[in-house]
Amino acid sequence: MPESLTELEQQRAAMLQQISELEDFRPGSITGTGGRCGNAGCHCHRPNDPGHSLHPRLTYKLNGKTITESFANPFAQRKAEREIEAFRHWQQLSRSFVELNERICRLRPVEETVTSQEKKRPRRSSGKSYKK
Repeated sequence: MPESLTELEQQRAAMLQQISELEDFRPGSITGTGGRCGNAGCHCHRPNDPGHSLHPRLTYKLNGKTITESFANPFAQRKAEREIEAFRHWQQLSRSFVELNERICRLRPVEETVTSQEKKRPRRSSGKSYKK
C-alpha cells in the first residue's frame, strides 16, 4: 500500500530530528602505517628486520589534498573513530532524506505548490494575434 503524503512528511520530520541530534562528525578513515622509515641508519633497514610496528593515522581530504594526522594517545584515536562513525551515519541519513523528499515531491499535488500570486496572474490568450 502506498504511503500517504502526511505519513511521508512525518517521516521527514523524524529524520530531521535525528539529523539535529548528531554529535560531532568528520570524514576520514583510520589506517595503520609502518614498515621502513626514511632514516637509512635505522634498524628497520637491516636485513630480516620486520620494520616499525603499525601506527594508526587519520587520513582525509581537504580541498583536494590528502591530509594525514597522528594521534597523541589512544583517547584521541577513539574520539576520531566516534566522529568518523557519526559522519557515516550522517551520510546514510542524508541519502535517506533525499530519497524521502523525492517521494514527497512525486506525491504532492501541483495545486499545493502554486502560490496565490501565480493564481492571480492573467492567462495568455490561446488565440493568434493578427497584426495589421
